[in-house]
Amino acid sequence: MKLSSIIGVDIGGTNIKAGRVSRGSILQKSLIPVKRKDPEQVVIEKLFNAIDKVFSSEVEAIGIGVPGVVSPITGIVYDVQNIPSWVEISLKRLVNEHYNVPVFINNDANCFALGEKHFGNAKQFSNCVAISIGTGLGMGVLIEDKLYNGVMCAAGEIGMLPYLNGIVEDYTGSFFFETHFGQSAKTIFEKAIKNDSQALEAFKAYGYHLGEAFKIILYMYAPEAIILGGSISKAFSFFEKSLNDSLGSFAYQKQIEHLKIIKSKMIDAPILGAAALCL
Repeated sequence: MKLSSIIGVDIGGTNIKAGRVSRGSILQKSLIPVKRKDPEQVVIEKLFNAIDKVFSSEVEAIGIGVPGVVSPITGIVYDVQNIPSWVEISLKRLVNEHYNVPVFINNDANCFALGEKHFGNAKQFSNCVAISIGTGLGMGVLIEDKLYNGVMCAAGEIGMLPYLNGIVEDYTGSFFFETHFGQSAKTIFEKAIKNDSQALEAFKAYGYHLGEAFKIILYMYAPEAIILGGSISKAFSFFEKSLNDSLGSFAYQKQIEHLKIIKSKMIDAPILGAAALCL
């Protein structure tokens, strides 16, 4: 589908971001804060408010990324993380009725992968995964140039797998730094820039655990590339070595020789990723 004007929406735990996209560029953006305790209808109204700010008569479709379980056919969203009031929402129907344009909805990590395929580094690969590392670890899977959703758009949720004293996400998301080093990922990143020894040690440990997660991905999917996005990816240079050291014990080193680990260069990746659903 070739569309000249589409809207991408990223529904997060603290903000709803929307952007009007044309030919891979964001022409206009909006941001509306949301609160964890906001009731269901309040969040819906804030979503409409965010879209209204960038909507125009030229808009042909709307794509929405949500951090939850989604039925892409019915457009029903279940158990949205960070928005407890959204237990079961017929989001596609609500947005379609409000704007009278086609609406596409998917998990936010899947949107990131699709955005990379259309607008970013995944263009050159047929089989790859895109990982978003921030509050948690989200992953979208591209197989033979197509997004693999699985049931309810839940494919690729390796962050939920058991690992050490918890799950993979406990050691590869931002809570790892707070739990094991008593500071936020952002604070530790700022200290690492100043060559603080404890901060550097924190990222070294983080890189090891992320490398262990990468091994799971490699055994499961054997991708050509792993594309890194999300807020923690900004610190890639501080954990790149320990990540690669961890991959040194991977059983199939020939596979590692052909693997590309690439930091995403997409600006406003969540918006572009959601917009890519319409393509």
